[in-house]
Amino acid sequence: MLLLVLDTATPAITAGLAEVSVDGEHLLAERVTINARAHGELLAAQIQDLFASTGKSVTGLSAIAAGVGPGPYTGLRAGLVTAATFSLALDIPTYGVGTLDALGAATSGDVLVATDARRREVYWGLYRDGSPRTPAGVEKPADLAPLLVAEGIAAGVGEGAQRYADVLGVSVSDPLYPPALQLARLAADRVRRQAPSEQLTPLYLRKPDAVEPSTRKPVLT
Repeated sequence: MLLLVLDTATPAITAGLAEVSVDGEHLLAERVTINARAHGELLAAQIQDLFASTGKSVTGLSAIAAGVGPGPYTGLRAGLVTAATFSLALDIPTYGVGTLDALGAATSGDVLVATDARRREVYWGLYRDGSPRTPAGVEKPADLAPLLVAEGIAAGVGEGAQRYADVLGVSVSDPLYPPALQLARLAADRVRRQAPSEQLTPLYLRKPDAVEPSTRKPVLT
């Protein structure tokens, strides 16, 4: 079964094609561009390049896996809207995958997984042997650091961990961004079972910057 994988919850615009079979998951191709301001502009071109380079047809897709965050509002929704559009056009299911889960899936031991949340904050979660120990959160690195000391966590992955490594007190290793293969693996069981399509609910963890005013301002005084 052919799976399209997308994630735009970080500055990495990620698209991949994977084959999912009873024997496992095989990544056919992956395209990653680091650009925090061009998710909507670049993602479609990357998807087109995936099919061109592999000789696969979009009509052969069986499902789509999309990273649901946490991530900043504008970038994250670019990937989710693209996934939903393919799902509707091709009548195939979509499955959501946590972006932090994809980063932490191949780690071992106790690890901090953190991505850049902007505003000098990180989206974060604690993982043990690839499985989450905490729900995803958003925090200033200085406020998160005491918890890491208390938990004895000195290792981290993700761009957020790298950016604030000195404050967090962690040694950072790859991956910095969610790998397409791990996104595929986290959705693979649902693909094999041909599970019903899921609503792709974005995990923002905080309100967008632009909001409607709560009251109307008088024009005349």
